[in-house]
Amino acid sequence: MGGVFGVASASDCVSDLFYGTDYHSHLGTRRGGMAVRNGTKIQRAIHNIENSYFRTKFEPDLNRFDGGLGIGVISDTDPQPLIVGAHLGTFGIVTVGKINNQEDLVRRAFARKSFFSDTAAGQVHPTEVVAMLICEADNLVDGIKNAQAAIQGSCTMLLLTDRGLFAARDRLGRTPLTIGCREGAYAVSSETSAFPNLGYEVDHCLGPGEVVQISPDGWEQKAVPGEDMQVCAFLWVYYGYPASEYEGINVEEVRNRCGAALAENDDIPVDFVGGIPDSGIGHGIGYANRRRLPYRRPFVKYTPTWPRSFMPQNQSMRDLVARMKLIPVRQIIDGQRILFCEDSIVRGTQLRDNVQILFQYGAKEVHMRPACPCLIHPCEFLNFSTSRSTLDLAGRKAIADLEGVEDRDLDEYARHGSEKNLAMIDRIREQLHLTSLKYQDLDDLIAAIGLPKGKLCTHCWDGSSYP
Repeated sequence: MGGVFGVASASDCVSDLFYGTDYHSHLGTRRGGMAVRNGTKIQRAIHNIENSYFRTKFEPDLNRFDGGLGIGVISDTDPQPLIVGAHLGTFGIVTVGKINNQEDLVRRAFARKSFFSDTAAGQVHPTEVVAMLICEADNLVDGIKNAQAAIQGSCTMLLLTDRGLFAARDRLGRTPLTIGCREGAYAVSSETSAFPNLGYEVDHCLGPGEVVQISPDGWEQKAVPGEDMQVCAFLWVYYGYPASEYEGINVEEVRNRCGAALAENDDIPVDFVGGIPDSGIGHGIGYANRRRLPYRRPFVKYTPTWPRSFMPQNQSMRDLVARMKLIPVRQIIDGQRILFCEDSIVRGTQLRDNVQILFQYGAKEVHMRPACPCLIHPCEFLNFSTSRSTLDLAGRKAIADLEGVEDRDLDEYARHGSEKNLAMIDRIREQLHLTSLKYQDLDDLIAAIGLPKGKLCTHCWDGSSYP
């Protein structure tokens, strides 16, 4: 996935930029980057953070940074920020999103005898493609609009210029971008959870396709937001941070409501409720409160060294991180009927290992309640999953087992409570060795978020897509 953070301050911005960017580390584990502008000079640092924390890698750079304008990024695609010299001036750029038509855009550039500066890994960097599209126009704002119009997928970006920061949310608002303010400074962030401890208050949530220019004195709208929005619903379910809010809706409150909805029509006898750390905890608390059951922690996450595990680049490493970071508590598990809430079941490999451990430690029953429907379509719009095949998804594997092919009657399998939907869920339950498995109804998830379905992207569950 990834996240961006930027600061425009009347005083030095380096500390705010460092900590604000670090507050996005839950969104990625590959690369981090910062760039600071002081007059005409831009200072930049990019580090690989696959085997170390953002803070550890960037603390040694801070003494050489100074300036009032800065941008930062946690990226799971290309090394960023890029520093671009063009007829529009010298600017830094960071992006978050996914460019589905990148090959076409690159071929178009080559046909005009354009070139890209760094293809050492065999591919053009997505952020450089965005910069190329911006530089096709006569000014930065028109260039950003040109990029947004040309990109199929999504692209949210920050630009660092001699006139302040330019912030642009992707055309359909799939990823959020919010402005915060305090005396003498303005910040812009993918996650509002970066604001409170730095003293910023939420000032404005950018709309789909909106472009703003930010200075230490304030912000000015340069392109109005579009009416159509497809914000990713998975933000609230899974990869958003609990303290953050998107469209003014807090993540933790949505997760509590999701858990309550799961409990509403569930009367299975259990001894206590738990949540798979981290994002399952909010759902589990909501479930336990609604059913007035004890909430306990049969798995404890070892937080000092193990980050989130959905980003490592191969399945064996994801499984290793997932196993190492969760420590079972035998005294809580032994002899108990346990119900877990989980944010989602994507591949199911990690969950199967967790269930096996629970039974090895003496659990009598293990029930699972995912907070969203079964995932049967890979994400086409954001880089939050590294699945190379639809058969990586537990839902698609179950459909393939039942049908002999993995893409038959997908609408029927997605319909909550249908015969095929229940058969798919039972096959997944068998594969995971669960006592029972019930998924969230999509209508209940939408109600928990509180936005109309037409404003949400729910493609991974029901295959819907914006026309």
